[in-house]
Amino acid sequence: MPPRVIRVVIADDEPLIRAGIRMILTSAPDIEVVAEAANGREAVELARAHVPDVLLLDIQMPVTDGLTALGELGRAAPDVRALILTTFGEKENVLRALSRGGAGFLLKDSAPGELIGAVRAAAAGDAYLSPGAARHVVDQLVSGRAAGRAEEARRRIAELGERERGVLALLGEGLSNADAGRRLHMSEATVKTYVSRILAKLDCENRVQAALLARDAGL
Repeated sequence: MPPRVIRVVIADDEPLIRAGIRMILTSAPDIEVVAEAANGREAVELARAHVPDVLLLDIQMPVTDGLTALGELGRAAPDVRALILTTFGEKENVLRALSRGGAGFLLKDSAPGELIGAVRAAAAGDAYLSPGAARHVVDQLVSGRAAGRAEEARRRIAELGERERGVLALLGEGLSNADAGRRLHMSEATVKTYVSRILAKLDCENRVQAALLARDAGL
């Protein structure tokens, strides 16, 4: 049986960036780029029209910026997963995007394989944090939290087993399932099972929330 094709819309105001992303994504047999948008308004319109699995959404765009488009996307096409394209200099906007329901973020200078992996992860329902910047972003989020959050986080993770705590700690570092598996000498499928179990036990909706909890707890 052929793999399920992941349908993607690319939204970036720079034609060369869009062309490069399209070339990378279409090199994967299970990914199809169905449309391209040059601004946030077009991104929302195309997401509504095509209902892709993933919308690659740049933050800095004309007419309607990516953050505004992300808010509108929740009403226009709630089933579309938005993966934010960003740079280190836009970290504050990224934090706002994640809080508005973004499926994660990816640095624009990421390797082609990471881009493909991020799209696959978003399509599968995972929240993707670019490993190259995950710790930096999580640190920014954690820094403003009250000390009481640490105590609450430690209480919540107390029910986890030793192996589950180990996996959670690596989520806090922003590692993918594959990288965590290599670190712990597990298969990627086994790590994915642990992640699902951890999210259920901690009542976390996605990996981002689990990563924040791990950092709050000092893992």
